[in-house]
Amino acid sequence: MTSTPATHRASFAIGDEHAAKLVVDMLTEMFFEDEAAIAGFERPDGVWDVTMHFAEAPDQARVRQFVIDAAGEKPAKGIVFDVVEAKDWVKATLEDLVPVQAGRFVVHGQHDRARLAPNKLGIEIEAALAFGTGHHGTTRGCLLLLDHVLKAWRPRRVLDLGTGTGVLAIAAAKALHAKILASDIDPVSVKVARENARLNGSGHLVQAIPATGFSARQFRDAGPFDLVLANILANPLRQLATPMARHLAPSALVILSGLLTPQAASVIAAYRVRGLVPVRHLRIDGWSSLLLRNVK
Repeated sequence: MTSTPATHRASFAIGDEHAAKLVVDMLTEMFFEDEAAIAGFERPDGVWDVTMHFAEAPDQARVRQFVIDAAGEKPAKGIVFDVVEAKDWVKATLEDLVPVQAGRFVVHGQHDRARLAPNKLGIEIEAALAFGTGHHGTTRGCLLLLDHVLKAWRPRRVLDLGTGTGVLAIAAAKALHAKILASDIDPVSVKVARENARLNGSGHLVQAIPATGFSARQFRDAGPFDLVLANILANPLRQLATPMARHLAPSALVILSGLLTPQAASVIAAYRVRGLVPVRHLRIDGWSSLLLRNVK
């Protein structure tokens, strides 16, 4: 009988629930999908413990810098690295996650498959492929805006830029019964998105490709786009404003997320000068999701 390797853990304390949720969200965005399982748990004294589980020994300096970027110097100084008993660490973390509803969409695990209401569109994410899902406020914001848009309009050419786990592309494919182009700079994410699309019966509709920005020929072939979904981060979103505008159809809609609410104004400004004006602004757990319209 072969032994299962132990898992590696990094943990630190942070003051309150709001701060803990924000830090968990930010760290989840920073790590690749299969690198770490990240969760926050409240202690009896009201302080929250943030815990990261790794399948392999992490680069401690890199982890510490990520925590500094997300939470500041004080929590980073208190990080404890240790090795814990072998277990399915991703599955264990996900057992506490409940299905997340966003309009007609529900992001759920396999164990909740049978509980979906018949009028909902389920997006099932495997335990090993689950991070970067609707449990993150930015993804939920995008799904809510997507649901809002599709109630009144049927876009023909849709792009999910920075697809991650593929949740948004799968949601659009299921709602529209149409082909969706999805891209990500990370080849691991592209593989994950393809597998999740297959799992959800949308593998024939979601074309996931590795690409940096709008450099790949598939963008020219599939565009100009009527709807773009981009759940990335504020700085890349600002940098992508010009090339994105070039790939939009007249009156196209763009859903942007992955930005903290204080960053929203600068992102809106970057797109406004390229002819995109804000239509809606959702704020969830300290994160913003934007709906913009191309008026050029």
